[in-house]
Amino acid sequence: MTHKKNRLRVIPLGGLEEIGKNMTVFEYGNDMVVIDAGIMFPDDAHPGVDLILPDYSYILKRVDKLRGIIITHGHEDHTGALPYLLKDLGESVPVLGTRLTLGLIKGKLEEHGINKPKLREIRSGMHVNLGSFGFDFIAVNHSIPDSVAVVIRTSFGNILHTGDFKFDQTPVDGRQTDYQELAKLGKQGLLMLLSDSTNAETPGTTKSESVVGPTLQSIMSEANQRVIIASFASHIHRLQQVCDAAIACGRKVVVTGRSMINNVKIARTLGYLDIDDANIVDAYTAGEIPADKVCVLSTGSQGEPLSALSRMASGEHRAVQIQSGDTVIISASPVPGNEKAVGKVINRLVKLGAEVFHKSFAPVHVSGHAAAEELKLMINLVNPEYFVPVHGESRHLHAHAKCAVTVGVASENIFIMENGECLEISDRGVKISEKVQSGVVYVDGIGVGDVGKHVLKDRHLLAKDGIVTIVFAFDSRTKKVASDIELIMRGVTLADDDVLHSDTRERIRKTLDKVVRDDGVSTEDIERAVRDSVSNMLWDRTRRRPMVVPVVMEVN
Repeated sequence: MTHKKNRLRVIPLGGLEEIGKNMTVFEYGNDMVVIDAGIMFPDDAHPGVDLILPDYSYILKRVDKLRGIIITHGHEDHTGALPYLLKDLGESVPVLGTRLTLGLIKGKLEEHGINKPKLREIRSGMHVNLGSFGFDFIAVNHSIPDSVAVVIRTSFGNILHTGDFKFDQTPVDGRQTDYQELAKLGKQGLLMLLSDSTNAETPGTTKSESVVGPTLQSIMSEANQRVIIASFASHIHRLQQVCDAAIACGRKVVVTGRSMINNVKIARTLGYLDIDDANIVDAYTAGEIPADKVCVLSTGSQGEPLSALSRMASGEHRAVQIQSGDTVIISASPVPGNEKAVGKVINRLVKLGAEVFHKSFAPVHVSGHAAAEELKLMINLVNPEYFVPVHGESRHLHAHAKCAVTVGVASENIFIMENGECLEISDRGVKISEKVQSGVVYVDGIGVGDVGKHVLKDRHLLAKDGIVTIVFAFDSRTKKVASDIELIMRGVTLADDDVLHSDTRERIRKTLDKVVRDDGVSTEDIERAVRDSVSNMLWDRTRRRPMVVPVVMEVN
């Protein structure tokens, strides 16, 4: 029987059957390392929720084994949970990442009051040891500079975690995926590959990031007024192309949106974004420059309600107001779930007279993820014995598994996993063993983990059917209502109908007459009876079940 200490366990805590909150644990004996710590952004199913974190309680319970956290690149779906994780773990846990990745992380940690994190810079081609694990880092292309794939050296063999990647033959910064190292790894023998599945359903190959620049410059050169470009603030390659196109067209660059301003500053300081001070102007002074000499670089490509572009579309931005004839370019794809929000922003912009370009009309965006043929190329280069598709919804994982089969990976050696499942590697082979605690943690305002399913259910109910509040005093001696019944309806169909209010009050009195016949009836019993009775009545009248909140004040 294999001893537990001689097992290598691979445990995804996030990133499977979803887009975002990527986090994977590698555990062997008394050592544990985490790769990535990301967040997921909420959609309509999460009213009031700001961010969604992976449930990392498995890590917290084994903090004495944690040797470090490795971040593959600087996107928030790989870094965003770090502030919360480090607050729970303490700042002494080392966080490893490339120069730009750490620069972006440091700024985010400072916002959360974490001022002395233990950050350790890595580079492609570098080797580090963390406990019984060895790690090598391989340069890969993505939509942010300094992305790396991670090679995990173990006593059972080598494992490759690709992080997010694509094969870009003409990258903006000239830094290509390191094909030689990948092929070398394949010749050495690769036990297992964990590979990005985001674009597994997309046939062919993903276009080079460099095709976007000429398109942006062409649109900009034909625009007669301001050009406003919305992109992800972390998409530094895209920001560089926007700046290059603006300068070529004789335009000054205006940066707006908190995350955009922060990331531009960090990228320029670290040397990843090249633009002279003379070509960047403050948003509040941009009005003094002719409209055809201005390019606004903005957040809001996902239709976020408080983003700079959304505020422009609503006429609420303090420095930039949309004018008829302005050109707006949305240089990003909507993250699944954000399509409606983006559509609303586009409609508002068009209504204000702007001409809007997005990827449906022009190649103003390309993906940072490998398409099907690139995924096959990765598998062929590294030739893994076992394969685990990661980073994607169920359909992406299954599509990626099919790609692996077509290039020769045995189907019995492919593991399509769920968050929390343990992939156990031992001298007896590889198998999926028990499942550990996993799931989601909601960030709601300053609360972390305070929002549960019951809170979301209540919020959905309030949004859908409204709320009815009933307040009255009850004399426990006479067993009668000792005050007027105050009835407040919000968001309820026919809420302004006097007859409905009158009938509801009468229903409450009849209910009380029945309930108080029993000796020893409590305030809770009265509230429960009133709630059920009013709810049933409103269902009969409106075919809706609003939240009914009775407040009974007992008097003697």
